[in-house]
Amino acid sequence: MAQADSTQRPDRNPRRDLAPARPEGGVRESAGREGLAATEVVLSFDDNRLASLVFGQYDQNLAHLERRLGVVVSPNGNHVTVKGARETAEQAGRVLKTLYARAKAGAPVTLGEVDGAIEESNVQRSLFPTADAGKTSFDAVVTRKRGPVRARNAAQDAYLRQLKRHELVLAEGPAGTGKTWLAVGHAVSLIEQGVVERMILSRPAVEAGERLGFLPGDMREKVDPYLRPIYDALNDFMEARHVERGLQTGMIEIAPLAFMRGRTLSNAVVLLDEAQNATSMQMKMFLTRLGEGSRMIITGDPSQIDLPPGQRSGLVEAVKLLKDVDGVGYARFEEGDVVRHELVRRIVMAYESAARHERAEREERLRNPETPPDLNREGDSEGLKRMLARERPR
Repeated sequence: MAQADSTQRPDRNPRRDLAPARPEGGVRESAGREGLAATEVVLSFDDNRLASLVFGQYDQNLAHLERRLGVVVSPNGNHVTVKGARETAEQAGRVLKTLYARAKAGAPVTLGEVDGAIEESNVQRSLFPTADAGKTSFDAVVTRKRGPVRARNAAQDAYLRQLKRHELVLAEGPAGTGKTWLAVGHAVSLIEQGVVERMILSRPAVEAGERLGFLPGDMREKVDPYLRPIYDALNDFMEARHVERGLQTGMIEIAPLAFMRGRTLSNAVVLLDEAQNATSMQMKMFLTRLGEGSRMIITGDPSQIDLPPGQRSGLVEAVKLLKDVDGVGYARFEEGDVVRHELVRRIVMAYESAARHERAEREERLRNPETPPDLNREGDSEGLKRMLARERPR
């Protein structure tokens, strides 16, 4: 296990550069650039092979840790030296110890795991004064194939706790936050634990801005293109042969949302994905299918509604009506909770910022009708349409 001496001694002869690492390990303070106090944390790992897994290929995990926390990490064999501000250097040391413990338990150490360990260390400081004082790590989904899959941020941690506590959970948020993936993992864990007998997967058959026409094949083949993300998640948490066997025996059922009316879903875990494309009538019909001994999970992204103009999203309406109802769990993800890829997070944040700006301008025009719209603002769809209409040849 990683070991670090917790004693801290100030350097009597401070220099402008950070002090060199001590090979025996420990924590040391010195004066950094511009006279700011800098701390040096030295960790020693028992197993060189596990240490290399923590560092990552070509030390990519350490480089990612440096970018996220603003520290300097220098590996040397099974030793690693962290230099930076006292708080961040000690935080980086805790992150490396957490990653080493996970590698020792056989879990993979990826860039996403590094992000998760950093978020976990951030939340721990605020958890201790609250009712969750004994909480030292995020919740996890445990399946036979992957073992424990731990939440990577506070929003995912709250989501997993809602899934474990409530029979009906509504989750909304942008793409890439892990809503569907964690829901499928939780459903697989319920099947493996014997809590439920079967898994029912459903999704509205609504194209994303395109018209695919009539698809060939039987019912399952027609719905497969819409449920491919759920299949991918299933294969992440279950062996492919178990997935295929479950589909053949009915333990895993693909049920188009349009054909759910009249059914009573008992002793099952039911997942409705892309629920923002369910109409208000469809959502009410789906919610009333919940039977004895069943769990229901509804996920969607209200910012990507593909319904025809004039139709209300069933997810948006259900969240307004049910999120405060006793026995219903609710999880909300923000753009900063994206875990898919750092670039995806920036893309989502850019779109959300533009949407907020457009809503603010719309509200301003409603308050002040005499204010002319800014036709030159980039991204103003109405102004762009008027400009194109003027330039269209007659």
